[in-house]
Amino acid sequence: MKKIKDKISTFRTTQTYAISLRLFAILLFFCASFCIGRFTAQMKEQLRPSAITCSSEGNWGLSFQTDGEPPIANASMEELARFDAYYAQNTTEKVLYLTFDAGFENGNTPIILDALKKHNAPATFFVVGTYIESNPDLIKRMEKEGHIVGNHTYHHPDMTKLSSLSAFEKELKDVENAYNNVTGKEMTKFYRPPQGKYNENNLQMAKELGYHTFFWSLAYVDWQENNQPTKEEAFDKLLTRVHPGAIVLLHSTSKTNGEILDELLTKWEEMGYQFKSLDNIK
Repeated sequence: MKKIKDKISTFRTTQTYAISLRLFAILLFFCASFCIGRFTAQMKEQLRPSAITCSSEGNWGLSFQTDGEPPIANASMEELARFDAYYAQNTTEKVLYLTFDAGFENGNTPIILDALKKHNAPATFFVVGTYIESNPDLIKRMEKEGHIVGNHTYHHPDMTKLSSLSAFEKELKDVENAYNNVTGKEMTKFYRPPQGKYNENNLQMAKELGYHTFFWSLAYVDWQENNQPTKEEAFDKLLTRVHPGAIVLLHSTSKTNGEILDELLTKWEEMGYQFKSLDNIK
């Protein structure tokens, strides 16, 4: 009888141990599932476009997802707005903001200005200080024909390397002075970081100096003077990726841009777009 009782006791102990193991395994499974689910949710939240925030330092970048819609940028419109900075307008209205970066002159700007005048299209020319001093007549023409001349710094440096407000301000102030010397007017405080290099400290300093910073939501590789894109390559990017509220970046040094701008503006107009001055986006 004692042996039978001992066997029953051993069986019960074994069963209890097995049940405990099963319960522990189930508990472990649910804990692991919960942790994995939470980690996945956090990752999704980090990758969601609306959650993207300004990098502490980096290059402006875009990821085009769907034709006709704004690209995903490495900072959201909401985050940039804290610094009076923009890369596009949040709108469904078919409006475009034309901007040109001008580091030097090679004969294409007059052609570009002719096309803008023909279409009554206002633009903003972000120029460096030496451009103003070397091309005063073009600067006067831009101003006379209703375009904005914006600040692209005097020497076109990597502004993220400038940590002091005084050094940052000098790069902008020298351009302001050059513009005033040529036109007799105060420069509109619109700033575009050279090469799209920026950090939050730069954006904050620009804001403290009364500037609005403008990136872009539509551009293509047009700046290589000795390796210019064809008309077909330009249209492939600029017509398919255009979207409501786009800030368009083109380079005035581009021979291709000079050759296609009249036709490009016509095609955009045929698509229902109109052109507005950048000061309407603030």
